[in-house]
Amino acid sequence: MADKTADIGLIGLAVMGQNLVLNMNDHGYTVAVYNRTSSKTEDFMNDAAAGRDTILPTYSIEELTASLKRPRRVMLMVKAGEVVDKFIESILPHLEKGDIIIDGGNSHYPDSIRRTRELKEKGILFVGTGVSGGEEGARHGPSIMPGGNPEAWPHLKDIFQSIAAKTPDGEACADWVGPEGAGHYVKMVHNGIEYGDMQLISEAYQVMKYGLGMSNEEMHATFTEWNKTDLDSYLIEITADILKTKDENGTYVLDTVLDAAGQKGTGKWTGINALDTGIPVTLIVEAVFARALSALKEERVTASKKLAGPAGPSSSAGGGVLPIESDRASFLEDLRKALLASKIISYAQGFMLIREASEANGWNVNFGSVAMLWREGCIIRSVFLGRIKEAFDRDQALANLLLDNWFGDVIEDAQGSWRRVIAATVQAGVPIPAFSTALAFYDGYRSERLSANMIQAQRDYFGAHTYEKVDGPRGEFHHFNWTGTGGNATSGSYSA
Repeated sequence: MADKTADIGLIGLAVMGQNLVLNMNDHGYTVAVYNRTSSKTEDFMNDAAAGRDTILPTYSIEELTASLKRPRRVMLMVKAGEVVDKFIESILPHLEKGDIIIDGGNSHYPDSIRRTRELKEKGILFVGTGVSGGEEGARHGPSIMPGGNPEAWPHLKDIFQSIAAKTPDGEACADWVGPEGAGHYVKMVHNGIEYGDMQLISEAYQVMKYGLGMSNEEMHATFTEWNKTDLDSYLIEITADILKTKDENGTYVLDTVLDAAGQKGTGKWTGINALDTGIPVTLIVEAVFARALSALKEERVTASKKLAGPAGPSSSAGGGVLPIESDRASFLEDLRKALLASKIISYAQGFMLIREASEANGWNVNFGSVAMLWREGCIIRSVFLGRIKEAFDRDQALANLLLDNWFGDVIEDAQGSWRRVIAATVQAGVPIPAFSTALAFYDGYRSERLSANMIQAQRDYFGAHTYEKVDGPRGEFHHFNWTGTGGNATSGSYSA
């Protein structure tokens, strides 16, 4: 049995777990490791961890917990859901009051709320920690988003902040998010924004390839240049790299990839939460639906042969179909600005959702701090996030990023380009749903009057659902006897 010298124990030696162990060990921490399949522990110790005498292999939960300094810190890097609960059950008999369990997987935030409360009753400190950055991030510096029992943070802060990615100013992309499920909630929204970013970039690629008829090398050069602007980000960087990559036969790998996107559910969780809370996170939801539509590959192939598009060249038949009035270089600049404006909408909506959850749950999330957690290490890392932190530093009570002067000015500058791109793609039949819904949200958000009065009138007409009056106080409801036969009975008030 290992001596009681380990600073932290980690359970789950898949690639993310292994890389976090190596990262911690690189920063001077002794790590005890355990995997349910013992051969995986042995393989890790004989391969990636070979020669590291401060990584301690253990072969039972009892041996793992016995090797840990107190308070014991046990980090789970296992599949979300029931597996996490089963491991917690197996660990609990070997812990004492004040020990800490950390769930570093992609758990749904309601589970983290439940686990924090249940374990608090047993005297155990639970932390649900979002970890982003993939394999490379875990190894060399991820974004870490911890939340749960705040009493645990002083015992984890040094470890997490030492292994996390660092901003150009040296600030660690790891900080306490808030109590209970706040950490995993922020990770969920991060993944939703990731869905939106990826969809927007794929639509820009679609416009270039099928709308402008650009080659992979031309697109590679364009994304490379864009990465020197306010779009500077990890996803733009890897998009440029993907576009130039060829296989052993000299074929562009991207051109061999089937256009049917998969998903693991975190974007869907974000969309469901947005619907549950009534926050119009339209772009992320559209990105989820775009993946669902892409999965209907066989139906789309059939439909492409039966359903007509605009007159003239078809976007499904080849490139160069956009009815652009300017030269290609000017249109590409329009497309860049449209992408930046749409990206702003995605982040604005994501922070609207975080604000709602923070207020509803009493989490007191620091929004500028969240932006910095995402500044480096994670999949959505970008220079752009520094601007978001600055906006919330100026006004922590900022209701929407669009109301910040910098973001408002960028949108104003991009607005003409945004509209030209969408108009041209609509005319050509090139689908860009995320760009389009982003602009629709912007136009709706900036409208003093919308058409919802018609909806309320319809609801009151057929169901006596009542309505508020433009010249009355909010919260005072009225019913009109539209047909003259309905009387004054109502169905009660409603939630808008």
